Amino acid sequence: MATPCPTNSYLRVEATGAVTVSVHVVPNASRTEADGLHDGALRVRLHAPPVDGKANEAVAAWLADTLKVRRSEVALIRGQTSRRKQLRVTPDAASHAHWDDLVTSGRTKTKP
Repeated sequence: MATPCPTNSYLRVEATGAVTVSVHVVPNASRTEADGLHDGALRVRLHAPPVDGKANEAVAAWLADTLKVRRSEVALIRGQTSRRKQLRVTPDAASHAHWDDLVTSGRTKTKP
C-alpha cells in the first residue's frame, strides 16, 4: 500500500482525501489491462465493448480490483460516453489502496 504520488499526471488527490484517476479507455481489446499513459491519462485496454455502459462498469471494476478496494468505493464521475474518463476513489479506500499495483508495470495482468 502506498499513497498516490501527486506527480503522476493521471492522479489528483482531493482535499477530502479522495483520489481522482484520469483514464483513457480502449474498448474491445483482447484482454483488460493497463497500457501505459496517453495524453496525461492512464491508458486502459478493456475487453468490454462500449455498449450499454459495459465499458464504464468494466473500467470501474478493473480499477477496484487492481487497487484491491471494494467496487462500491470507485465511482465514474466524468466521461460516461467518452473514451476519456475520470473515476473517484473514496477517501477511506484511497488511504489503503494498493497504488503501486496500478503503476508498477506497463501492463497489469487482469483477465477479462
